[in-house]
Amino acid sequence: MANTIVKSQTEQVESFLGNTVHQLNSFLNEATLSTLMEESSTKQEYVELLLLNTRRLAVFCDEGLNACQVILKSEPFRKSAAEKVLYNIYHQCIEEFFAPRNDAWYEDSRSAYTGKNSIQFHEAPPESLKLVIRGLEGDFQAVREELEYYETDYRTKMLQSN
Repeated sequence: MANTIVKSQTEQVESFLGNTVHQLNSFLNEATLSTLMEESSTKQEYVELLLLNTRRLAVFCDEGLNACQVILKSEPFRKSAAEKVLYNIYHQCIEEFFAPRNDAWYEDSRSAYTGKNSIQFHEAPPESLKLVIRGLEGDFQAVREELEYYETDYRTKMLQSN
């Protein structure tokens, strides 16, 4: 029974990551620094930082997608390997979305109370980038809630096995 739940979650995450990778790559394939600068009066360094973090997120999501596909193709389904993949996706993709390493944007923890978007930018971002990030936010939030379990459960299992 537990295998079925983990497999179902892995399939859901695979679908989410496939959609995310598609949206991020579609944006990145069309975006150039000069076109983004035309959309915003923000400093070039900040727009470059936004692009850097968006590319980084796309790479992490693509790696997570590939890991899900490998796990789902393997027979028999390996629950422990899938749990490790979901744990890594939580840390690399979900956390990178809400708190990027270079701090190009941040999560406003009060957004749950205000009903506003939780992703806030330090400066006014190019509109097209803002739309992509805000468009992905709801799905990232849903997957984060789904995978938070692995944050504590997988760590507990690792500590117990030592």
